[in-house]
Amino acid sequence: MKKKISVHHRPSWDEYFLEMAQLVAKRSTCLRRSVGAVLVRDKRILATGYNGAPSGLKHCIEIGCLRQELKIPSGERHELCRALHAEQNALIQASLHGISVKAATLYATTQPCVICAKMLINAGIKEIVMTHGYPDKMALDFLKQAKIKLRKI
Repeated sequence: MKKKISVHHRPSWDEYFLEMAQLVAKRSTCLRRSVGAVLVRDKRILATGYNGAPSGLKHCIEIGCLRQELKIPSGERHELCRALHAEQNALIQASLHGISVKAATLYATTQPCVICAKMLINAGIKEIVMTHGYPDKMALDFLKQAKIKLRKI
């Protein structure tokens, strides 16, 4: 008797890592936007990050969101947020564990802001693959100037 082979969709590498970024985003403690980031090189995960308060500090889901209370639009006044962004946390996790991210690809659920863009440029990221945009034209301009490949899927 022949074995029946099931036909299923095997995700592409981009789909695979973007789905992982979506899973990582579920750990977010931000009340406004859940973001996940996965740093990858040679089809291997180097580090992950999601947006949330620094280690040991209370999260917005516990104490509320100052930016929300002040009705600050998305993409503005990042300094009033108690959370680190997903991209920042992924870079910090790699650093804490001695992992170089030079020439890595960032898979993210949202386009990086200008602050994260500057960090990603200096960390040597070569490509960013994202699922959603973000209202920060300066970030896109910086990434283009740095010749970082951007793809929105």
